[in-house]
Parts: sequence; C-alpha cells; structure tokens
Amino acid sequence: MKICIIGTGYVGLVTGVCFADLGHSVICVDKDTHKIHNLKEGIPPFYEPGLKEIILKNMEAERITFTSNIKQAIEESNIIFIAVDTPALLDGAADISKVMAVADTIAQQKANQLKTQSHFFVVVNKSTVPVGTGELVKEMFFQKGLTDDNFAVLANPEFLREGSAISDSMKPDRIIIGSYSEKAIEMVEALYKPLFRIDLPIIRTNLETAELIKYAANSFLALKITFINEMANICDAIGADVHQIAKGIGSDGRIGRYFLHPGPGYGGACFPKDTRALVKIAEKANCETKIVKACIEANEAQKKVMIHKILNYYQGFIEKKTFAILGLSFKANTDDVRESPAINVINDLLKHNAIVQVFDPVAINNVKKIFGDRIKYKENIFDTLLNADALIILTEWNDFRYIEISKIKELLIAPVIFDARNLYDPKQLKDNGFVYFSIGRDNC
Repeated sequence: MKICIIGTGYVGLVTGVCFADLGHSVICVDKDTHKIHNLKEGIPPFYEPGLKEIILKNMEAERITFTSNIKQAIEESNIIFIAVDTPALLDGAADISKVMAVADTIAQQKANQLKTQSHFFVVVNKSTVPVGTGELVKEMFFQKGLTDDNFAVLANPEFLREGSAISDSMKPDRIIIGSYSEKAIEMVEALYKPLFRIDLPIIRTNLETAELIKYAANSFLALKITFINEMANICDAIGADVHQIAKGIGSDGRIGRYFLHPGPGYGGACFPKDTRALVKIAEKANCETKIVKACIEANEAQKKVMIHKILNYYQGFIEKKTFAILGLSFKANTDDVRESPAINVINDLLKHNAIVQVFDPVAINNVKKIFGDRIKYKENIFDTLLNADALIILTEWNDFRYIEISKIKELLIAPVIFDARNLYDPKQLKDNGFVYFSIGRDNC
C-alpha cells in the first residue's frame, strides 16, 4: 500500500518517517516549498532526537519521498493521513479549517480519479480534532458524489512526546483505530503489523470515541502535572519535600509514578491546547468540565510561582538586575517554545526592567522570533552566567544538571539560584554558600 501523509509538521513528519522505517512506501506532502526543499536535503524543520538520521536512512532506501504536489500524492495513495495542525481559536476551541481544506482537496481529487479507475481508499485523521470532525469529513466526501463503497474515514490519534517521538512511534503503548468501516480498520491495522511482535495492543472504537480518547489522555496527564505542582506549593509553605510526596503516592499502582515531576507549569503544543479544546467540546454538548477548567487555571498560576519567588527575594526591586536563564523550550530535548513557562518568566522580568540573558541548546532561534533584541542571547552556559546577579533554570536539559557548583559561583555576581526544575541538591548548595530556591523542597 502507498501511504500519503499530508502535513510535515511534528506529527506528520514523525509518522511518515516511522512508517517508512517499518518498510512502507510513504509520500510526505506539504504546501511549504521551502520546507520540502530542506527535507529533500535531509534537513528537518524542527529538532527531535534521531529524526534527521531516520529521514536520511529511509531516503537512501527510497521508502520516503517529499513533495508539494498534493494532487499527485493523493492519486498515488490508497491510505491518506491528514496531519495538519489544529491551533486554538480565541475561545479555546480547535480550529479545524486546515483539516477540512485538506479533506476537500482529497475528496475532489479522488472523485475525479474514480471516474476512470475504481478503488477503495481510506482517509485517516492523525490531527487532534474535536469529536464529530470525522463525520464532517465523511459528509464532505458524500457531497462530492463518493459513497461508502469508495472510501472510509478513520481516526488514528497520536500520542507522541516531543523529545522521544521516534521511540513512541516505534514502541507505542497502544494504537487507537476508530471507524465504522471494518475494511478500513483492517487496512490501517496492516500498517502497524511490523509492531505486533511487541504485543502491541490495538483498540478498535468508533470515530467519536477515538477522537475523544486523545483529549481525555492529554487532559488527564495535565491534571497529574498540575496536582503535583499544587502539592509542591503546599510543601514550600509547610517545609515538606515534594519529591518524597511524589515517590510516596507514585508507588501506589492506582496512581503511578509518571508525570509527577514538579515544575513551572506544563506547556508545549498539546496540553494547553487540548485541555482548552476539551472544555469547548463539553460546552457544545452541554456538559460541565469543572476539573479540567480548574486544571487550566491552576497551571496558569503555576507559571507565576518562580517570578513571585524572585520578586520576594529582591523585595520587588529587580530593575537593572541581570538574570541568567538556562532553558527556553517547554521541556528538554525539543526546540518547541509554544506555551513555554520560560516565555512567561522572561516577559515578567522585562516588565520589571530587568536585564535577561539566555541560553538553550536548541531553542534560541525560536525565542528570537518572540523577543528580538529585547534580551541577550548567549552561545553557551558559562557566557550566560557571567556577571549575572542570579541564575534561573527553566528547562531540565541534562547539560544543566552537571555544571560545577564552584564554576557557577565564580561567574555569578552573587551565588543565587532559582531552580524551577529541581536539578540541584539544596543541602549541597547551602553548604557552598548559595541562596537556592526550588519547587516544593527545602529552600535555602
């Protein structure tokens, strides 16, 4: 079977190259000709560990090609994935206009093609879309004269984590396949057949259930993060240790130890967008989502926790003080700064006329698009620390975990650290003369 992936953003590109690596023939399509040109040279449009290597490997094996000719790609394929982005509208709902535009192109092209050659094709929605989108796509196809004998629509949500997306694709926890067509389900299951050797669980559902599973999963994980952050704030107030709290509750099999790491609040492309979208889905169905709404509100408050610690320590006077920030992406191993807590902290510092100098292993260019020349960009850790009044750590890159304490003290004007990721040992820093603030632990 020939697979077409429309959209070479994070989800589309990773999905495409991993299907190619499983031995399938894949065409990746994008209307951005500059992006396609770079991909043909083996240059991905974003940072993801291992992605460039797997692109080059499968290009050499001639299992994957890149094109901006969407009509030809649609004609040559009998399984077509829609993997375009669904950004949030102003009210928080997901914008599915790109999904519907792509679906319209597929419907028109396949309607023309089927006039001369008969075949069955499947449209797979890989984009995160509100419940009911699959039915809207089906209706669009029916309006073009296509019938259930010609096509089926299927929802196959992704659960990729930025920074480990290749592994998540090749060793997934489960595959969700939602459709009312048994034939379509079997065709898409066949794509994942090389993974069956790891006892991959396939969960078959209808369209609506598959669409909702993605929102339910991301919202639940966002809740776990928000919960442990609230526990961290309580720990700060009473002198408890949030890491021991996380270990104590995470050892309970009903809770689990994952996503119990305190920090400055969740960010990225998925959790903020999907929690808000779930609220809108529920509102449309006249249902309450009190817990998810509270999660969104609490996460926004968490992004302010570190700036409050900074202002309290300096008694509100940080004008002209220089802060060295290590970490700009919303998490390690990605260059994604969408909804990153670092952006909030930098904005708050600038509002108080502080001087900000920053470093991140891969996200610098994305931050430049936001702040321009309002902050200083450094090429390494030590240049960032030099002559700063304090260090602020906002992303848990491994590079930041193993900086010599003595070197930090030597470069800073004063030995002050605000650590939003709890990378260091409070006792060790206290013994070395530091003033150290972390999240939910014994600060000194």
